[in-house]
Amino acid sequence: MVQYNPKDWIVFIFRFHKSDTFRKLIPMMLFIGAYTGGVGYLELEYWKLSQKNHLSNIPVMHSMLGFVISLLLVFRTNTAYDRWWEGRKLWGALVNNSRNLAMKLSVILKEEHDRAYFRKLIPGYASILSKHLTDVETSLQLYEGIDLDNHKHRPNQVAKMMYQKITDLHEQKKITGDQLIILNAELQSFTDICGACERIKNTPIPYSYSAFIKKFIFFYIMTLPFGYVFSLGYYAIPVVIFIFYVLASLELIAEEIEDPFGFDANDLPIEKISANIKKHVEEII
Repeated sequence: MVQYNPKDWIVFIFRFHKSDTFRKLIPMMLFIGAYTGGVGYLELEYWKLSQKNHLSNIPVMHSMLGFVISLLLVFRTNTAYDRWWEGRKLWGALVNNSRNLAMKLSVILKEEHDRAYFRKLIPGYASILSKHLTDVETSLQLYEGIDLDNHKHRPNQVAKMMYQKITDLHEQKKITGDQLIILNAELQSFTDICGACERIKNTPIPYSYSAFIKKFIFFYIMTLPFGYVFSLGYYAIPVVIFIFYVLASLELIAEEIEDPFGFDANDLPIEKISANIKKHVEEII
């Protein structure tokens, strides 16, 4: 995830980061510029059309559709940001729940080997969940000696190991029934968070909606030069390129943040959050 100062306007304006949409859109912008120049040459130089031609009225259509496309893009970006922010809230909840479970166990457990077990498994769950969400394949020997079957659901295996340990401690009379209930509620929240993250990961924006927006932007941009060249001449080239840059950038940003679990520049720093959980749990237990 990109770390930045939101108040530093000069850096935003004049520095191009690798995550900027400008770099990704350069080939298409060059094509749009050449296409607009070609349309302008045909209409103004080759066919010598006048402003009385009906093609000069095409901007009327664009003014009507501009409002529609703006609404679609606003909804698109808001939906994508909601998914990104929900993912951040879920991982924030995982941080808090890991701390709460660690604090309760640090008080309840008296023997060092029991405390060491959870000192390894609580941050291990966060680390394995981050690998699970980013589709990182791992070996059977995964996280500091935690044995997992790579062909089964890995976070569930770690949660089951913690449940089993809590149950064994209860049977050994090391924790009471009331403490068992409290700890079970904390462990259940881990699985709830995992399921919510998987819902975001495995349920993308419906294909028809995403495809329609892309087609809408494409045909909207491709028809702009036919009317703009009558009023702007060849100055329509930078104008059309800029309009394409704005509209396409909004769609690219929405595509990137709608799946917040990955390695893109704007994805959530779940590996860093996992490392912080490990650090805090080791401090508590």
